[in-house]
Amino acid sequence: MHVLPLASAEDKDWLQMRCALWPDATRGEHKEEMASFLAAPNKYAQFIARAASGEALGFVEASIRTDYVNGTEHTPVAFLEGLYVKQAARRGGVGRGLVKAVEHWAKAAGCRELASDASTRNRTSNAVHKQLGFTETERVVYFNKRLK
Repeated sequence: MHVLPLASAEDKDWLQMRCALWPDATRGEHKEEMASFLAAPNKYAQFIARAASGEALGFVEASIRTDYVNGTEHTPVAFLEGLYVKQAARRGGVGRGLVKAVEHWAKAAGCRELASDASTRNRTSNAVHKQLGFTETERVVYFNKRLK
């Protein structure tokens, strides 16, 4: 397996996996966001894992956040925005390899912490985070009140 930086918003594998991870966005919205990430390399990083055959196995996206990030002590903070590993490639170290690439990028950018979030209902994501060495710091419930 090779973990490589993503360098083109035209990467069909990246787009396909983004659509699988975030199905509520349109392909056009994904492509716009991919292009905006690539245009700001000091703020965003994205990597793809490929098998020796070239087949895409997964991807990760990360950002540098300078605003407060729940559960952190320092700024800036690297933030894991999205991690996706194809079903057939899970439990084989792909996610770990992708997160390691983010960790190296984050350290080079001066970050001392890597943060992430997941819905409390997403048990799979919560378990994966723990397996990747993340520590749960807090749980938050968001509220909304419509104003008339």
